Amino acid sequence: MRPRPSNRQGFILSLWISREAITSRDQYPFNLPAFRNFASVELHPSVTFFIGENGSGKSTLVEGIAARLGFGDTGGDAEVGTRNRFDHRDLDGGLHDALRIEEHLTRRPGDRFFMRAETVFDLSKELEANQGRDPGALDRYGGGSLLNRSHGEAFLAIVQNRLRPESLIVMDEPEAALSPQRQLTLLKEIDWLVRSGCQFIIATHSPILMAYPDCRMYALNENGIEETEWKQTEHYEITRSFLNHPDAFLRHLVE
Repeated sequence: MRPRPSNRQGFILSLWISREAITSRDQYPFNLPAFRNFASVELHPSVTFFIGENGSGKSTLVEGIAARLGFGDTGGDAEVGTRNRFDHRDLDGGLHDALRIEEHLTRRPGDRFFMRAETVFDLSKELEANQGRDPGALDRYGGGSLLNRSHGEAFLAIVQNRLRPESLIVMDEPEAALSPQRQLTLLKEIDWLVRSGCQFIIATHSPILMAYPDCRMYALNENGIEETEWKQTEHYEITRSFLNHPDAFLRHLVE
């Protein structure tokens, strides 16, 4: 197996918000603490995690990146030369209009893919509907209908069959589709893809995924966007404390 890269640069180097493009700081998403003083955020060449509580803006940020890169709202392939293909609703509240992405001058991804756990079913239906125009589409996803599989099975089938080396891969809360055991399977797949030249941008709650060693992690909170480490996160602390002392938590919560 190839070693994890030690000096490779990513396809995307950094993100920032253009203050001139913000129409109102009192409206979503620019009224969220994470985006009030958004300075440049440097991405890791292998994996960058964005973490935070519900409503902190981590999925909004990942959706803004995806929209800026030309992905549709159901995920899947990016359409080259397009921007903001979020067809049904403005998922990121217009963040993509203000978001700026610094890409590597010479290193380009051979492929790009956006995975949203909550829209795997929509993506599967879209693939089925496109069979007439693209008869080989399902072959790139492992063959057979994804609609005949469970949510988690369909998600992993996409990861294991569709994702390729030297790709830029964006994921929004992939753990929502997966059991803890299958999250470990995903972690193994991420590592193989990283060793094959991929760069990941992931919004997650999962302390299992956050344990991946070759990463940079940012917490979105009341202070803005702060770089952090796995064992410093509330996700790790709460999970560890609960597993070590479940009776104490349950007495407090349900008695």
